[in-house]
Amino acid sequence: MASRPTAKNVGRHVALLRGINLGPTRSLPMKALAELCTAAGCADVRTYIQSGNVVFSATATVAARFPDALAAAILKKFKMEVPVVTRTAEEVAEVARRNPFLKRGIDPDWLHVVFLARVPTAEQVGSLDPARSPGDEFVVVGRDIYLHLPNGMARTKLTNQYLDSRLKTVSTARNWRTVLKLLEMVRSTEGAD
Repeated sequence: MASRPTAKNVGRHVALLRGINLGPTRSLPMKALAELCTAAGCADVRTYIQSGNVVFSATATVAARFPDALAAAILKKFKMEVPVVTRTAEEVAEVARRNPFLKRGIDPDWLHVVFLARVPTAEQVGSLDPARSPGDEFVVVGRDIYLHLPNGMARTKLTNQYLDSRLKTVSTARNWRTVLKLLEMVRSTEGAD
């Protein structure tokens, strides 16, 4: 893996891939994913668990084109369409700071964050049905949706497909523990595979 660049315009970022390693037809080895990220111009690439979490360093230019470049590289090499959503280190820190459910004392094991590729309009956010998944709650803040899912992710009706269709964007969700681990990783040069 390449060492972390020292240029002033280089920042730390997180890439969140949706729908990989969910079965034999969606398999993407983390080593191959890291190699694709490096080939796309990233440095200090680290992956976390097998569900498509990547922390990397890149210039603003590389980071801006990275989601499309990585998705194209995965399609070419693995013949899979994989949505890629990115956040800067500062954006991940902000996500961790502003979780409204933590302020209410809700068990972090019931919390998730949905990361959106772009900010939805107020009209699109208004189209989300708060009663769609009884017992579940959501709060939309910019390009992030905070979820309180006391019945679990597997039972919620607040799915990626529902959110994508209503908000006209691409989404991918992570549990709160993963969000905090990615924050820890993006703040350091150390990672975990």
